[in-house]
Amino acid sequence: MGMKRTGTAQGADTPEAGMTPPPRSRIGGTLLMGGVLIVLSLAAALTCYSAFTSWLPTDRARLQEYRTAAPCPARTVIPRAEGCLRKITFTVESTRTAPKHRRATLLGPEPHPRVTVPFGDSGPVLSELEPGDRVTVTFWRGLVMVIAKGDLRQNSADVPRDEPQMIAAVGTFAGLLAALTLVFGGVRLTRPRDLGLFTWYPYGKWLLVVTGVSCAVVGLLTVWNGLPLLLVPTVCGTIVALTAWFLHQDLRKRRVGQAGP
Repeated sequence: MGMKRTGTAQGADTPEAGMTPPPRSRIGGTLLMGGVLIVLSLAAALTCYSAFTSWLPTDRARLQEYRTAAPCPARTVIPRAEGCLRKITFTVESTRTAPKHRRATLLGPEPHPRVTVPFGDSGPVLSELEPGDRVTVTFWRGLVMVIAKGDLRQNSADVPRDEPQMIAAVGTFAGLLAALTLVFGGVRLTRPRDLGLFTWYPYGKWLLVVTGVSCAVVGLLTVWNGLPLLLVPTVCGTIVALTAWFLHQDLRKRRVGQAGP
């Protein structure tokens, strides 16, 4: 009787003919990866939330404060950081115009005896500067906003920029990444023996590529054309959703075709 019961138990665990169960180590790895993806999903969701509720409002408020800042009153002792716009004359010590190191080093009075000003591009002022030139620098909150030489003016890399669309693009990418990793992680945790189409290649890989490229391209296009930032999540979400649907349908048809006679 004991032998018979043992045989019955083994028969219940024996896979059907032609099917090989995945090894336990592989299932454990799948479950572990599912947990990692869920944690990544939470981190991406927090990034998305922060981008839209903290980063974007703070950036827009800073831009508005800079635009409405008034000239500073004359003072005997100048504070290092002020909420107004203060113009001070400096002497150029040196400049660099390499693509990744565009900056000018300036010498002036206290409280800014020596400052290094970063730039996003080399013109129109930076490329014309020579050591010993006298320039007018506009400070705001302790940072250089504008450098002027004669009639030429150039914003520094620290000046607040009106580019909320790019922040929206970052937040949208984080939100879409959170959704993707949640789905792929959930599949690994709920059915580790059969992931179906929810594997890294090709489904996951192409969705990640499309998500990153669409957010970057849409973000840049909306910035360059001054379009509303709400277009970014709308267009990117639509592109990724359609891509996911078409890829899923295509992969299902391929799988059915391979399983057929």
